Amino acid sequence: MARYFDLHPENPQRRSLGQVVELLRADGLIAYPTDSCFALGCRPGNRDGLDRIRSIRKLDHRHHFTLVCQDFAQLGQFVHIDNAVFRAIKAATPGSYTFILPATKEVPRRLMHEKKKTVGVRIPDHRVTQALLAELGEPLLSSTLLLPDQAEPMTQGWEIKEELDHQLDAVLDSGDCGVEPTTVVDFSSGEPEILRVGAGDPAPFE
Repeated sequence: MARYFDLHPENPQRRSLGQVVELLRADGLIAYPTDSCFALGCRPGNRDGLDRIRSIRKLDHRHHFTLVCQDFAQLGQFVHIDNAVFRAIKAATPGSYTFILPATKEVPRRLMHEKKKTVGVRIPDHRVTQALLAELGEPLLSSTLLLPDQAEPMTQGWEIKEELDHQLDAVLDSGDCGVEPTTVVDFSSGEPEILRVGAGDPAPFE
């Protein structure tokens, strides 16, 4: 059964975050809120967690996973980014965007797009997510919590616990989450290509 953590949206309890980090470091899989919608997350090196995300969402090997990072210092370890692209992304973050970029050698091969060798990265504007990332000290390998038979992501933590109780190790709840996933911008060619319009305003990249 998944443990349920009711977190304060502005000042999440440090003790609870510490317990979540322990679960993550023990190769746990969590559902957690972001500035777009709920996401599934585990440590990047958690092979079983990756398989569990694929199973829950019925994903194939062409799916782009996302490394949710605390800041640019962390993001820069995992993707190649030139000055022009850095400036464009910097102006829009933190925020509800996912950027597709060429992966560095720090990214496990199984997390990359198998042909393009790219990976998604993002820096969320959400206090609970940021506090969790600070406590964990590394990115979260993530995917939107959108079940294959549902048109929109679930917005309530208790619903997620009820639905996925035996497939997750923890559910973090800090109040209602949105239903719009991130706006996805592909910078792998050096020029922005909008792959999905979501919660982030696409105008800066059009």
